[in-house]
Amino acid sequence: MANLVAVQPKQASFSALPSCFSDFNGARLVSSLQYKRKVYQPKGALHVTASSSKKVLIMGGTRFIGVFLSRLLVKEGHQVTLFTRGKAPITQQLPDESDKDYADFKSQILHLKGDRKDYDFVKSALSAEGFDVVYDINGREAEEVEPIIDALPNLEQYIYCSSAGVYLKTDCPPHFEVDAVDPKSRHKGKLDTENLLVARDVNFTSIRPVYIYGPLNYNPVEEWFFHRLKAGRPIPIPNSGIQITQLGHVKDLATAFIQVLGNEKASKEVFNISGEKYVTFDGLAKACAKAGGFPEPEIVHYNPKEFDFGKKKPFPFRDQHFFASVEKAKSLLGWKPEFDLVEGLTDSYNLDFGRGTFRKEADFSTDDIILGKSLVLQS
Repeated sequence: MANLVAVQPKQASFSALPSCFSDFNGARLVSSLQYKRKVYQPKGALHVTASSSKKVLIMGGTRFIGVFLSRLLVKEGHQVTLFTRGKAPITQQLPDESDKDYADFKSQILHLKGDRKDYDFVKSALSAEGFDVVYDINGREAEEVEPIIDALPNLEQYIYCSSAGVYLKTDCPPHFEVDAVDPKSRHKGKLDTENLLVARDVNFTSIRPVYIYGPLNYNPVEEWFFHRLKAGRPIPIPNSGIQITQLGHVKDLATAFIQVLGNEKASKEVFNISGEKYVTFDGLAKACAKAGGFPEPEIVHYNPKEFDFGKKKPFPFRDQHFFASVEKAKSLLGWKPEFDLVEGLTDSYNLDFGRGTFRKEADFSTDDIILGKSLVLQS
């Protein structure tokens, strides 16, 4: 029998983490970068709205996206249960979050321990508890989702975290929600899940982020650059460095997840969610430097085909143009990102890497291979 665990309920308090204003906006690179960091000033609190109080299940939710989403859900008065294997702490205190606010939040989170791939357990546990809404943050395959649907025949909404990686590569970016998808994508399981939700006539909403960044990010998107900037090392970037990509702040993503909850306009819809502006690889390196108060970095371009890196990944982004339109979410949901690029990177740096916390130790081994050959060629 599944056990839901909670501590004394209180009213949670949530305020947006502070962030810094910036004159840098996405792909618009200014020529005179200011290296002296600005004073870190807080912005206004997030303003979100949602439907009446719901019994919400989050599949996953202990890392990154779920950490911010669960706080917003609790603030909105929903009963939140995290379904996890229990191998990681169920909650964690956010940087700059007071002990009281964290204790209030923690006391309201319920936990359902289990393996989502144990389909019989999922069916019995979820049937016994009953939930109004499911947020599926870590679902990768359709077969992981079907038992949840079976267990909750009266489910009001299934909100799924998909990926913009499902789109077929195109010569005419950005990607729109109606664009062709790639059946051979490494995110094929997410496509299969979206198709399952359609076939089962579930009231679903699918969110397709591009690259997500922000405090507590376990994918070394910005951390990769911060490690090199802190060490005073050159930034090795593949090919020309003018490849265009797109980043979305985790807090903006969490807000989007809240805005689709109980929203009729989000019924059986797919939304791209990311930042409004696009940025080149070179521009991203400069933006990270500006956010962390570092000098403008030395950038070294290289041809990846000239190297054998084995199983190591020398660069954290796919070496291509990759960005998506967020106009549908803006027009249909009224959603709008709070953070521009440097502003968001500053938020990430000040609340994470700049405090000396990061997910992975620096590994410059592939850099040394690239730079060693580059120096030989230059000499």
